[in-house]
Amino acid sequence: MSKIAMIYSTTDGQTKKILDQLNRRVETHHSVDMAPVSQASKLDLVGFDKVVLGASIRYGKYKPEVFEFVSGHKTLLEEKETFFFSVNVVARKPEKSSAATNPYMSKFLATTAWKPKHLEVFAGKVDYPKYGFFDRNIIRLIMHITRGPTDISQCHEFTDWRSVEKFGDLISKTV
Repeated sequence: MSKIAMIYSTTDGQTKKILDQLNRRVETHHSVDMAPVSQASKLDLVGFDKVVLGASIRYGKYKPEVFEFVSGHKTLLEEKETFFFSVNVVARKPEKSSAATNPYMSKFLATTAWKPKHLEVFAGKVDYPKYGFFDRNIIRLIMHITRGPTDISQCHEFTDWRSVEKFGDLISKTV
């Protein structure tokens, strides 16, 4: 049984929803502690065998706290079995849906110089009814430009839950 830290940064909750699913896949065989990245300093990462970090993109950027977490724990993270996943709507496109082809993943890895052992990209969702006026219209414009859904009366979820389950199985099995 491994001890696993699952840490996340989410804007609208999709990254947390994905992490919850990963936790369900893993918790029957491992001890799991979950925390938002803003509270991750309360976890003593030294005592964990594996660290999972999930982060979402909004307007082309991860939250600064994700970079701060990686920068502040980089040496320790490089000693652990690490998993990083990115959640972004660009990943809805097949040609940008892998860790090797997703521009946000590439930029993050180059910026942080962190080399997680396992990488994944999940498409997120566009939840127009949940957004305020500004976000709804800016995101709709971005979706129009990128040929995404623009119907603001609906939530458009792109997450491939089978891929999430496979990643959870990988977390559970690796040593």
